[in-house]
Amino acid sequence: MKIAILGTAHPLRGGLAAFNERLAYQLQEQGHEVTIWSFSLQYPSFLFPGKTQFTDEPAPPGLTIKTVVNSVHPLNWLSTGTAMNKERYDLIIVKYWLPFMGPSFGTILRKAKANKHTRVLCVVDNIIPHESRPGDKQFTKYFIKPVDAFVAMSKDVLKDVKTFTDKPAVFSPHPVYDSYDTAVSKQEACAKLKLHPNKKYLLFFGFIREYKGLDLLLEAMADERIIKSGIELIAAGEYYDKAVEATNNNIIEKHQLQSRVHLRTDFIPNSEVRYFFSAADLVVQPYKHATQSGITQIAFHFEKPMVVTNVGGLAEVVPDGKVGFIAEPNPTSIADAILKFYAPDSLPDLHQNILHEKKKYSWDAFTEVMMKAVFGK
Repeated sequence: MKIAILGTAHPLRGGLAAFNERLAYQLQEQGHEVTIWSFSLQYPSFLFPGKTQFTDEPAPPGLTIKTVVNSVHPLNWLSTGTAMNKERYDLIIVKYWLPFMGPSFGTILRKAKANKHTRVLCVVDNIIPHESRPGDKQFTKYFIKPVDAFVAMSKDVLKDVKTFTDKPAVFSPHPVYDSYDTAVSKQEACAKLKLHPNKKYLLFFGFIREYKGLDLLLEAMADERIIKSGIELIAAGEYYDKAVEATNNNIIEKHQLQSRVHLRTDFIPNSEVRYFFSAADLVVQPYKHATQSGITQIAFHFEKPMVVTNVGGLAEVVPDGKVGFIAEPNPTSIADAILKFYAPDSLPDLHQNILHEKKKYSWDAFTEVMMKAVFGK
């Protein structure tokens, strides 16, 4: 088929771009012709909380990426939609994660579908955003109208989708992020990160936002049992909120965690991701609320055990006592789960269990669900 992916891609950075690019490779491997229609302007600078929206890394080879969509310019939406209409795509795949994108995506898709040929599939990260703003529902309703079918990557999001529409909507978990380099030894990773290879390390990874609960994990690091166990934390990711950064820094200072918490709060380029996961014994996602997380699927790629909180869809993909442990979103429960992991023989057959679970999250399986959702076969 002739397929377009509407959404973030190189030179823009982050999980959305990584997902769309990996999906494009998968579809090309299956014989489809794929073009990504990405942003010339994704967010106005005053709406973007990070340091930069762009990566310095080279473009992914073998992908066709058009840098054309301006998220705040209505005339651009019309011209982009008209151009997509003329291409007569069999399928447009669009990722939806924020109502801010509803007006631009909704307009583009209406114009693109006016050829009476193109079908539209939405892969939903969130239909209800983590931080609500005025106009969210109206923007989302506007976006939904031209979409033919939805794939949600957590069961909670699937329920949310069904509160907005009765169009076909199915669940398929986030596939493994297998586009990163292979793991290296802990010794090599620690040398790269200037850490001691004989220490116990936890990893918190990804953009640092309030709902991701790094503050809960920092409070858990102050637990006397964690201190006595000699466990240290690597927190790797860029802050998206100065208030959250100030709160976390205050916790570190209050509990004198400076020597045991290693902050790497610049954006982590794709080429360096493997060092952080290879240095860690355990990946911790202490989220206060969530839908699903791409971090889980990076951990599966690097075959790392996890502690996740019992919120959203996190527990759906981390079987308790098999590939890690489920905690409640509070410091004591998180500390309990971490200590349980470090107890002798706490996770028998851990590696085999991770390999077994990892097989469930193939890109082949994900794209099969997508095609059935939108074409019914």
